Amino acid sequence: MRTLDDLDVKGRRVLVRADLNVPLDGETITDDGRIRASVPTIKTLVDRGAQVVVCAHLGRPKGKVDQKYSLKPVAVRLGQLLGQDVAFAADVVGESARSTVESLQEGQVALLENLRFEPGEESKDDTVRGEFARKLAELAELYVGDGFGAVHRKHASVYDVPKLLPHAAGGLVVAEVEVLRKLTESPERPYVVVLGGAKVSDKLGVIANLLTKVDRLLIGGGMAYTFLKAQGHEVGRSLLQSDQLDQVRGFLNEAAQRGVDLVLPVDVLAAVTFASDAEHDVVDATAIPADREGLDIGPKTRELFASKLADARTVFWNGPMGVFEFDAFSGGTRAVAEALVASDAFTVVGGGDSAAAVRRLELPEDGFSHISTGGGASLEYLEGKALPGLAALED
Repeated sequence: MRTLDDLDVKGRRVLVRADLNVPLDGETITDDGRIRASVPTIKTLVDRGAQVVVCAHLGRPKGKVDQKYSLKPVAVRLGQLLGQDVAFAADVVGESARSTVESLQEGQVALLENLRFEPGEESKDDTVRGEFARKLAELAELYVGDGFGAVHRKHASVYDVPKLLPHAAGGLVVAEVEVLRKLTESPERPYVVVLGGAKVSDKLGVIANLLTKVDRLLIGGGMAYTFLKAQGHEVGRSLLQSDQLDQVRGFLNEAAQRGVDLVLPVDVLAAVTFASDAEHDVVDATAIPADREGLDIGPKTRELFASKLADARTVFWNGPMGVFEFDAFSGGTRAVAEALVASDAFTVVGGGDSAAAVRRLELPEDGFSHISTGGGASLEYLEGKALPGLAALED
């Protein structure tokens, strides 16, 4: 895979596919982690005298202009982090984009409007997607793929444009791939994976693949209740995917056959309703009352999970242990994160809600070996799937 060192960028226009898909409250960015992660590659190009044209997506506007998904607030924050103005194009490949890009001087940066305002970006029709990719490629002479959070998508800006321009992987993508290779090819042992989040169905493939690689698998979050139900326990009104019970029983059996220590919660915080101020009690995970739902792992489980992480040499964590957005139900996620910070292991936070939780709970980001920007991309890599965007960069 070519890197920035393989490109002569001085005085040339470089299209950078970044991942700037940040959460917004109106026009206020509530978590700028992905923007900050994109800065080093952009700064390197600026320092080398490139004219930098950044493109990215935000949310799911489904091929239509929707100002609530505009990247304009992102342009402002990116400029603050770079310490220079970032020109903003009001469209993607139209008149504003062309004039904005043509006005760039060496070391200057522009950000195009949301790629997903264009139906060609996500089109499954190769011709439609290819035509949009051609227009996008005409804005630049070189391409740098640095949006790791999108490399598992066969989208125009990720998959088709690299075929049209000399290209290389940005520093963020290179770093992400190096970490994932370490997790899949040569992990130090004990190798422990912590999975949480809402649904088992979102992680079927990755669980199946990880059972062949890990020493321990700790399951928390909403998905744990399907595992508990598969063991024959009552889970009350907790999140449950009944259609996945047979699949989960298969996972439990395979873990036992392979000698994988599959660890489930032993107690939970069971609430009367899904609310930040809900009345709740600590109950045994095998006896959740019929009128209650589990919203976090309990204190005994926090201690259990911490003990299972204490001697680990490699840890991958994806998915919160509870509804961390509610302070009352954030303790389990905090406990796992703090156990990773205290660990001597190579610790990887697998993007998405896990990365958001680290920042929301104000935990030290440098306490982890790596915080990924791409939860979905990381999981598909660990599942063993081919990632179209990486394949395009490797051609």
